Amino acid sequence: MNLIKVTIQFFKDAYYELTKSIWLDKKEVVATTVVVIIFVIIMSIFVSIIDMFLGTIIGVIL
Repeated sequence: MNLIKVTIQFFKDAYYELTKSIWLDKKEVVATTVVVIIFVIIMSIFVSIIDMFLGTIIGVIL
């Protein structure tokens, strides 16, 4: 019985905390999504260049 009360109280508290949250509007979501996509592309290119460079070095050594 106590477990049920604790579980119900947990969900009530979680719901209360979600009502206090400030949700982003569509413009902000689109802007942050674009920033993340650009960052992922830049990091992918960077890691690819480093991988090719290190692969070439290992190829020369071996």
